[in-house]
Amino acid sequence: MTNNFLSYLGGFSSLRTLCLQGNNLQGTLHLQDFYNLKKLDLSQNRIESLQSSYGSGRHLKLISLEEIDLSSNLFNNNIFAELSGFLNLKSLNIRWNQLNGSIDVKEFCGWSNLESLDLSENEVNQFMTYEETRCLQKLKVLYLDAVSTDGNTSLVSLLEAFPFVKTLFLRDNCFLNKTMVNTQLHVLRNVENLIMDYTPLHINFLESIGILTSLKALSLFNCGLTGTLPAHGGLCFLNHLEELNLKGNDLAGAIASCLVNLTFLRYLDISNNHFTGNIASTPLTNLTMLQFLSFSKNQFQVPVSFRSFANHSNLKALLANENKLVAEPAGFQTWLPKFQLKIFSLLNCTIEEHGKLQLPNFLYFQHDLRYVDLSYCNFGEIRFPHWLLQNNTRLQELYMIDSSIAGPLTLSPHPNLKLSVLDISNNRIQHEIPRNFCSLFPYVEFLIMSKNAFKTTIPLCFSRMQRLERLDLSHNNLFGGIPEELATSTSLLRIRLSNNSLSGKIIPAIYHLIGSLEALYLDGNKFEGDISDVSTISSKSLQVLDLSNNRFSGKLPRWLWNHTDLWVLDLSKNRFEGLIPMELCNLVSLEFLDLSLNHLSGTIPSCSNLQMMKHVHLANNRLSGTLSKALCKSSSLVTLDFSENNLTGRIPGWISTLPALSVLLLKANQFHGEFPLHLCRLQSLSILDLSQNKLSGHVPSCLSNLTFKPKSEKSHINSANYGFGSFDHVLVDMGLTIYNLTKDYMGSVFPLRKYDHFTFAEEKIEFSTKGATYTYKGNILDLLSAIDLSCNQLTGIIPPGLGNLSEIRGLNLSHNNLTGPIPSTFSKLKQIESLDLSFNHLNGRIPPQLTEMDALEVFNVTHNNLSGPLPDRKAQFGTFDESSYEGNPLLCGLPLNKSCNHDDSRGTSSALASEEEHGLLGMGDFYISFAVSYAIMFLTTIIVLYINSYWRQACYYFIKDGSITCYFFVVDSLYRLPCFRRNI
Repeated sequence: MTNNFLSYLGGFSSLRTLCLQGNNLQGTLHLQDFYNLKKLDLSQNRIESLQSSYGSGRHLKLISLEEIDLSSNLFNNNIFAELSGFLNLKSLNIRWNQLNGSIDVKEFCGWSNLESLDLSENEVNQFMTYEETRCLQKLKVLYLDAVSTDGNTSLVSLLEAFPFVKTLFLRDNCFLNKTMVNTQLHVLRNVENLIMDYTPLHINFLESIGILTSLKALSLFNCGLTGTLPAHGGLCFLNHLEELNLKGNDLAGAIASCLVNLTFLRYLDISNNHFTGNIASTPLTNLTMLQFLSFSKNQFQVPVSFRSFANHSNLKALLANENKLVAEPAGFQTWLPKFQLKIFSLLNCTIEEHGKLQLPNFLYFQHDLRYVDLSYCNFGEIRFPHWLLQNNTRLQELYMIDSSIAGPLTLSPHPNLKLSVLDISNNRIQHEIPRNFCSLFPYVEFLIMSKNAFKTTIPLCFSRMQRLERLDLSHNNLFGGIPEELATSTSLLRIRLSNNSLSGKIIPAIYHLIGSLEALYLDGNKFEGDISDVSTISSKSLQVLDLSNNRFSGKLPRWLWNHTDLWVLDLSKNRFEGLIPMELCNLVSLEFLDLSLNHLSGTIPSCSNLQMMKHVHLANNRLSGTLSKALCKSSSLVTLDFSENNLTGRIPGWISTLPALSVLLLKANQFHGEFPLHLCRLQSLSILDLSQNKLSGHVPSCLSNLTFKPKSEKSHINSANYGFGSFDHVLVDMGLTIYNLTKDYMGSVFPLRKYDHFTFAEEKIEFSTKGATYTYKGNILDLLSAIDLSCNQLTGIIPPGLGNLSEIRGLNLSHNNLTGPIPSTFSKLKQIESLDLSFNHLNGRIPPQLTEMDALEVFNVTHNNLSGPLPDRKAQFGTFDESSYEGNPLLCGLPLNKSCNHDDSRGTSSALASEEEHGLLGMGDFYISFAVSYAIMFLTTIIVLYINSYWRQACYYFIKDGSITCYFFVVDSLYRLPCFRRNI
């Protein structure tokens, strides 16, 4: 939209609300006099100034305007003069512009009705004020987030001009001196709600804050507070405090007993700290006005009965995640709670008596729960708590992931019409899914039952669950096929049926499923058949399709290329054959492609428009031709795996133009020519495998210019998260000030947990190291950094600069023609776990400094020309046996059975010198006698064979048979070598 658009709005004299957010308006904006306009939104444009459309000298006359949003534009300090005519303004948002330096508060005096002002994300360091100036007396809410990020601004210079503010936001600031803030708190004397999240503070702040007796809500989330809470004064003097958030700091020790003075406290969050002690002995048990209490992620001991909170009749939300549960003493009596919780979370708690604690008994007496999370707590083998659903008919979300549930899934006969999320994955639930499941939970939206032991067919009733969006039954023992009825569901968006025993053909079910789904996972089953001839399926919603690890055959499905919104396509580990069609280039949104372990042939298509691609896997096929043209030139490409094909030619230069490339796997092809120097430009490279090719020339020293640092991007694949809405609703109903003020802010202080069950794809690679081939994925893949140049024809010395690759964990240069010594600089490879230099022509001594490689697990220098004593048997070198050194006859010392004794070596050297001296004296006579003897024997043999025809014929057949036998012996032996077999 252009600025001229506003000229067409002149006739709308009755306009009350005008929103022009994000319309690319630029420069000066000329506004009409909309006399009735009350709300104007010009945010997220590139506007620099506002002027009247009736002339540059005339002030804007939006006399009825009460609310204006100018955030995310390019306004400077002149904007205040331009807005001076807005006499009825109540709310002004000018966040994220180009305000800077000092601002005179007199420019605000015309806004006598202003109640809310947002100047955040600007570079303002002072508001000048004067004693006679009493402006903005109605201003109650002030946002000054991230206005002081350089540490050069004081608290007084910012806030002295706003004495009437009741709610103050000072998030993401960095004041002149953390301790000086404590002496300037008097400027906050009238503030009732103070939000200072992400602003670094000294622990003394909590001791000085006692002077702010008007405070009702205080939020200090992630402020870097360290040490213990003050035992006297300070925080404990805030007798009117109703809400306190200390989450995400580094506070430790016991909770100060003086907190018992905060008798009006309704909200308390001390999670993500290092507090210790038994929760029953803390002052928390006396704060009976609490409605919300979170002490998650600390080091508390929590009695599993939770009887400490028996008198908290107002308690609605209790979060005790990641602490230690302890059993009550013998003879403990069951108690009746006075509270009725709506939120209860006991996520990921350790249990003192492993496998002996049961679910908290007070849950039997709860009837108003909306959200329950009991995941990742080992309660022993418990049965599914169907009574929890029966007693709490308004329960909306239940999470019991990895909670040691065993046995059959027994359900209550009473339906639960409110349940929207049920996650009971990663347990040991057996047998069938109850037949009345769908009627008991008809409105479930997310149903996650993966990683159990269900042995059944897919229930047909799932297709009749009207709100079911995500269904995960993966990693069970399901059998049979995909019911066609499932494809008739109008609500299903994501289905994961991975790693079961489902079988048969998926036509025609897949025809209807793909037409409506966003994600379909059928990997790890026994599906079969040709799916290439399915009628054309058109869908703009399909984003993920995973059919890997099945038995599909035929050509790649033609209908795939119509799904232009696909992000993930995984057809690996099947029996697809034929060419990769050029229509692959239609998938312009594709980020992950895996066609590996099939029977695909032909050349790799060139697709210059796949700009979103991050991971490409085409390994273990029959692809041929050169790589002169790129599959894709995506600047975000991270993984390129063309291993174990029949690709030929030189490694092309376009690979070096991929700035994000971290994993390059080209092993077991037929690439030739010298090692490509352009690969040294890949600054993001962390895994390089060019083994089993025909590369020649030297190992380039420029490899030492790369860091080969671990990269987290290697395993990162976008995922679809789902969270919980019931949590939000409950907190809104409580009327909590901190929650209402911060819920929309980036990095909200609230523990809205999200699950990643629908990760689009799992990135994994195969890499050979330590004498075996491993599959790497997740965090392990992120940490892997390695080079494999084995089984080539490389010559020359090993560049000493490779010792600078301090982050590398594996280096394999075996089966080449390398010469010279082993560089002593390898001692700097402190992270290396596997070093293979076998089957080369290396000489000299093994550097004794290599014992400094503390992480080394595999060391192989077999079949070289190394000599001299072995390194001392200390650190990791004390674990290597003679198999690491065989094929080097001149090596000596433990663990070899060859001593390096000094006297023996001196005697041996003298004997060798004597033999060499005598040998040199008679060497001429030896050559003459040898030549004469050879001539006599040769002539005698010729004469005998000429005279005797029988011997002549026998000799001919003997030579013929011997030649044939030797020929096949040599061929058979060479074929057994992997390097030779890949190159023929």
